[in-house]
This record gives sequence, C-alpha cells and structure tokens, in this order.
Amino acid sequence: MNASARDLPRFAVTSVGSWPRPPELLRALKRKTPDLVELQDKAVLGALAAQVEAGVDIVTDGEQRRDNFYSFLTDRVEGMRLMSMADLLDHVEDKAAFEALLQTLDVPAYAIKNATIVGPVRARKPLVLDDYEFLRKHTDKPIKVTLPGPYLLCRSGWVEALSKDSYPTREKLGDDIVGLLRTELLELARAGADVVQFDEPVLTELVFAGKSSTRTFMCAALAASASPESELELAVDLINRVVDGVDGPLTALHVCRGNWSRDEDVLLAGSYDGLIPYLSRMNVDQFVLEYATPRAGDPALLAQLPSDRWVGFGVVNPRTEEVESPEWIADRVRSLVSALGHDRIHLNPDCGFGTFAERPMNDVETAKAKLTALARAAEILRREV
Repeated sequence: MNASARDLPRFAVTSVGSWPRPPELLRALKRKTPDLVELQDKAVLGALAAQVEAGVDIVTDGEQRRDNFYSFLTDRVEGMRLMSMADLLDHVEDKAAFEALLQTLDVPAYAIKNATIVGPVRARKPLVLDDYEFLRKHTDKPIKVTLPGPYLLCRSGWVEALSKDSYPTREKLGDDIVGLLRTELLELARAGADVVQFDEPVLTELVFAGKSSTRTFMCAALAASASPESELELAVDLINRVVDGVDGPLTALHVCRGNWSRDEDVLLAGSYDGLIPYLSRMNVDQFVLEYATPRAGDPALLAQLPSDRWVGFGVVNPRTEEVESPEWIADRVRSLVSALGHDRIHLNPDCGFGTFAERPMNDVETAKAKLTALARAAEILRREV
C-alpha cells in the first residue's frame, strides 16, 4: 500500500466529490460573468470550511469549478463540446428510442449536459491540477481529487455522427482518453495529491439494465455494444492503462447507481455481485461504493474483493433530508468490518451532494450535517479498535 494510504486514519471520512454551489456562483457560471473565477475561489473555500468543520479527514474542492462531474472537461480539452440531452437528440441514430428514454427521466433534457467528442482530443491546460494546487494552498489536510473515468468518457463522449471522423471506434478514442488521464494522474502524483478518484457511474448500468440496453439515462452513455461483458472488459483495460506504474496517490474508482433524483424508484437497483470479478481485476487501491440504501444489497459481498483493496463505504444517502445518526452509521460499518477488517474502510456518502450544478441533491446545511454524522461515527469506531 502506498505511503499516502498508510498515513490516513482508520475509517477516514471523506466525500465523493461534489458540493452544492452557492446561488451567486450558479448565476455567474450560467452567464460566464467577469467575476466567475473569484466566485469559484470563494465557493471552494466555503466547501473546504464546511468539510473541516464537519470533521472530514480527506477534503475535496467540492467540484465548485464544474458544471457537472465530467462536462467541465470541455473547457480544458480540445475536441470536446458541451451538449445537452436535447442537443444530442438531433444526432443519435434511434431518435424515437432516445426520446422515449428522456421521457422516463424526472430531469429536463436541457439540465444534463454531456462532454461530446467532436474532434481530436488534446488537453489545452491541466484538467484538475490547478484546482488541486489552489486547494493545497489553503489546507494541510489530505486532499482527494476527482476525475471522470476513462470508460465513462469513451462511452458517453463517442456519438457516431459527431465523433467518427476523428475516432472511427470508441477503442481508438480510448487511446487518447487514456493518454489524457494518465498524464494528469502523473502530474497529480508529482504534486503530492493524496487520493485520486476516477468516477465510473455507468458500470452498474451494464449489469443492472440488461443486455438489450445500449443507451442509458446515466450520463448520456450513447454508445455501447450489445454485450455487457465486452463493455466491462473495455472498462478494466482502460483504467488499468491509466494507473499502470503510477506511485504516490491512493487511486480510487467510484461506482454508483445514479444521483439525479430523490425518487429512489427511478434509480438503478441491484447487488455489486456482477461487477466484483471485473473490479477485482482493476489495479486501483480503493472502490468507492454506495450502500446507504437497500438497493445495493449486502456489503458482506465485498469480502470477495482482493485483500489489498480498500473500500469507500457509502453509508449516508446524499438525496434525503433525514440525517443518519452516528450510532446507526457505526452499526452499518461494523457489518463491513466483520467482512473486511478495520484497516481497509473509509466512510463517505453514496455519491456527491451536487453532482449537477443546477440540480444539487441537498442543501449545504444537510450535507454538512451528514458529513458530521460520518465523522462522529468514525470516532465511535476508532474507540472500539
């Protein structure tokens, strides 16, 4: 295990990444006002202060500079264009099926934006290194940096009508995406980032939505083969190429079941059982998984992961107003301790509190209260060890 991981406390508390944006930042983000950077800096410091006050061990910048967890790349990477689901309707092959899919959402088609590949992919500036360096100036705490995963970018970004001139296949796109993310990971390692998390939310859709589902409501994900197995093999190959031989940060992979609605019935449900064989072959240090709701199944399943992998245990729900009690959280974690031991577990919410800038799942007060409950639960568990 790398040095950064060894220095972290048992049951280290962190967030998955995103934090609700202040109203004035949302207005500036939409209008691209001259004071946007100043407001982003202020919002990052506000998110940091809330996490520190809550007792978080590993902080993030709250993704305050992002429209959503992956579309922000369009400002930093050539060859990507930010397009809403409504925009993409003109370019998908099966318009009727895509329209039907959009109608199942309780989110307006203009509210979710996708980083779409429209030309050769080249970084025009660092993806997140500057964000990390800003945060590092303002805290001595360990820092987690979040990046969209390579499979997500290949799956959601490749739209045949728009992408094929530059990348005839997603596999060709994958070569450049791996290079893009690997370069950034190496720079973050050199800069001293403690945790680098790659977000791969659509992996669960491959397992839960069935073989006939080639398009999903999660993150656009417009392109996929008919075989979930071949898609999962591609995901394993891509992430392993990104992290191969990189030392320093604890590398993490976040997999959820959707985080755009408070209606649990429209979110994916099912055990991680079908993903375990593929996760076990991914050469990352930690898997950040959601277990706050019954939709995730029994956490004892995670004992099947290799013994050198850590788990970020999602044990509070970012989409509810109710704040879980520290005692309830600690009791849930004890069920995982019996399967994994107490040295391989971090505590976090299921997903972010503000994945999409214009559609946060909770307000700042509730988000802070939930992180505080996690920190108090960690204190209980540390006393027991």
